[in-house]
Parts: sequence; C-alpha cells; structure tokens
Amino acid sequence: MSIEVRHLTHCYSEGSALRTVALEDVSFRVESGEFVGIVGHTGSGKSTLVQHLNGLLKPTSGQILVDDVDLNAEKTDRRALRQRIGLVFQYPEYQLFEETVEKDIAFGPRNQKLPQEEIDRRVAYAMECVHLDQKEIGPRSPFELSGGQMRRVAIAGVLAMKPSVLILDEPTAGLDPMGRDSILSMLEELHSRDRITILMVSHSMDDMARLVSRMLVFAEGRLIADGTPREIFAKERMLTSAGLARPEAAQLCCRLRDAGVPLPADLYRPEELKQHLLRLWKEGAGC
Repeated sequence: MSIEVRHLTHCYSEGSALRTVALEDVSFRVESGEFVGIVGHTGSGKSTLVQHLNGLLKPTSGQILVDDVDLNAEKTDRRALRQRIGLVFQYPEYQLFEETVEKDIAFGPRNQKLPQEEIDRRVAYAMECVHLDQKEIGPRSPFELSGGQMRRVAIAGVLAMKPSVLILDEPTAGLDPMGRDSILSMLEELHSRDRITILMVSHSMDDMARLVSRMLVFAEGRLIADGTPREIFAKERMLTSAGLARPEAAQLCCRLRDAGVPLPADLYRPEELKQHLLRLWKEGAGC
C-alpha cells in the first residue's frame, strides 16, 4: 500500500485575517513496507501532515493518493481507506474508555460489525503485537495499568483494525526510559515481522537513528530534506537551522574526531560507534 502526497498545501482559517499556512507545497511518496521518520521543530507542520494521510483533514490544495486513489475525491470510499491507515495520536491513552482492556481493543473491529470469532482473533493478535498478556491484562480496567501499558493498549486498539499503514505521532512522549524502550522495541518487531508500513513523528533523533530507514525533515511547513538517516544526520547545518540536533552517538563521534580520534564522519548509531572504537583499541593494543 503506497501513499503519495502531491503539492500539499494546508491553511488554517482560510479566507480570514487569521489565515495561517501550516503546510506549503509538500510532495513525497511512501512505498509499502517502509519505516519513515517525520521530524521537525514544534510548529513545523508534522501533526497537520499526518492528519491528512488518513483523511482527517482536507488539503487547501494538492492531493493525497492512497494506492493511486485520490483520498479526497468525491467518489472515493474514504471510510474504507481510513480503515487501512491507522493513526495513533499523541497520548492515545487519553482515548481509552471501556471497562476492560479487551473491550477497548475490540471497539474498532466491533464497529466494523465483524463476527465475534474474528473480533476475538484480532484482540488476541493485537495484544500479542504489543506484548501484553491477554489472560492477565485483558480482563483488567485500562485505568489500572501503568502509563506505558496504557499506551500499548491504545496502539493495540489501532492494530486490531489490521491497518496496512500505521502512523504514530510522538509514540514515546511522556514515557519513562523503560516505557519508551518497550514501545520502540515493539514497533521494531512489528515492522520486521509483519512488514507493515510505519510513519513515525518524533522529536527524538535517537529514536529515528534506532528505527527508521528514511527521514522527512520539516521546517515552517515545508519539506526541506528527504533521505536516509545517514544522509540527513550528515547535514548538521541544515538540522541546526531547523531547530534539530543529531543523535547523541553522532555528537560524541564529532567530539572524538575533533580530539584526533580517526573515526568516520557519518557514524550515528551507538553500536557502530562502539565497533569502531573497539577496533581502534585493538589495533592500538596490538591485538
């Protein structure tokens, strides 16, 4: 399932003195199976963008094509397309409301009027995806759980719809380090196992370095860069101008190079930096 954005522009309060351009002439295409990171400073247009990708917002101008079908064309079955594109908002746990975890996860499939047997299968599948024990957690109230567990329940509710594309807006916001790592590991496994297409909005360059294979960088409503993490993180001046920093491993690599350590300039993952440092140590120790 592909998503193509063509010359997307979105203005809030169009036709009034309060008119604000949130997105301007944005174009890109996401192919099936990609894991794409969307980054930018607050107010750069990231959240406005993702709300266009499943039809929650309509473009002021431009197009959103899902499998080459215009999402906003009059004859398009937008509801059917939305069911294939799951959107997880920031702090999705605030949208939990049912008496039990199982009922909350089943809400979407039940609204699709699926047979009970299929609903049960989807609840089990979704809970397995987010690493929650159904026997232990399923009958409990979602409001008895930890923040990280509630976040996973909310994501499971979207996964139970069996989307082809999963879009997440700051999925680790507000979580402690353990909860954050749990969510990232879950997304990593979900993508590698099921090859679901994932688009993830995040302020964390370390999260991007860990997970994504491609990055879209936004500034003031415009797409200013599109490339692999290695390509994007090499553009320090561009990132700085957009109010962003490189991952901690890339910053440490830069300081070590400045101190005379012979390291490649494009390292950005902790594991690759560690490997290069170990190799240099062994060479220096005569191993």
